[in-house]
Amino acid sequence: MEGKMKTAVMEGIGKMGFEERDIPVPKDNEALVKLEYVGICGSDMHYYETGAIGNYVVKPPFVLGHEPGGVVVEVGKKVKNLKPGDKVALEPGTTCGECEFCKSGRYNLCPDVVFFATPPVDGVFQEYVAHEAGLCHKLPDQVSTMEGALIEPLAIGFHAANRGEAHVGQTAVVFGAGCIGLVCLLALKAEGVSKVIVVDIMDKRLEKALELGASYVVNGSTCDAVAKVMELTRGEGADLAIETAGTEITTNQAIHMVKKGSNIVLVGYGKTGRINVEMSLALDKEVTFRTIFRSRHLYETAIAAVAEGRVNLKGIVSNVFDLDDIQNAMEKSVEDKANIVKSVVKIC
Repeated sequence: MEGKMKTAVMEGIGKMGFEERDIPVPKDNEALVKLEYVGICGSDMHYYETGAIGNYVVKPPFVLGHEPGGVVVEVGKKVKNLKPGDKVALEPGTTCGECEFCKSGRYNLCPDVVFFATPPVDGVFQEYVAHEAGLCHKLPDQVSTMEGALIEPLAIGFHAANRGEAHVGQTAVVFGAGCIGLVCLLALKAEGVSKVIVVDIMDKRLEKALELGASYVVNGSTCDAVAKVMELTRGEGADLAIETAGTEITTNQAIHMVKKGSNIVLVGYGKTGRINVEMSLALDKEVTFRTIFRSRHLYETAIAAVAEGRVNLKGIVSNVFDLDDIQNAMEKSVEDKANIVKSVVKIC
């Protein structure tokens, strides 16, 4: 397919614009996908707002966006698993396949991964993308391409639940009711966790958590969150905590809230990259800290959960913006976090 496509580019900190670029030509092992929806992730907002995340520094013009869903329009000659017309969710990281992490199945830790919207690699706020066919996961009829754009964060939620060894009969606490906190809630419920308590300081996000199946919500700005969770668990504490806010306060609250011998999964990135932890209490309780980085082998699990109705993925979306409105989409998502839970960009 030849021609031009519209591409939204970050022209500088806080400034978006557009470029006309060539529609990419798929390689033999790739599929050309016409994108329909792309989610706005927290990392997109951070790059837009500050121009960098750690050592990853944006050099404009740069394309944001790494949560895409769309329809296959062309395939390379070696592609057997896809055909034009297939709806797909795209897994955004292409790995080397040769390192110790790839060979042991932990490909999310590949040091040579090429990941959408991670400088210097462009993202997908654009009309088309050519991507490795094995990373284009086919969606069943009952799963929309908007939901396909949300499979990436949902897979992170399942990875967090798995790392925490979530199972039937447990009580879990999730800190943070942004997109990642909410997909952790959805994954925990899909895994059969009996009670999920969500802690945040924004009422609208807590309302969304209740809509999506939280057993209880706690506003940490209006009460003692630790005391409230202990009350809700009859003084026993939670079996598992998943921390997505990335703050020192919530990490230490998690230590206080969990039972002895429990798992605490750290998902959120803090602003400074460092926190002080109440290690004496953690040691006394023999708490196990686990971390996650992206996800692995969980796209099919996430897609099946949506297809089977075990996860209401559309429910996390609070705002849909057109690609032409990308400046407003980024501004609103950054500035109105109290009201915007998850934004999605409609490409076409």
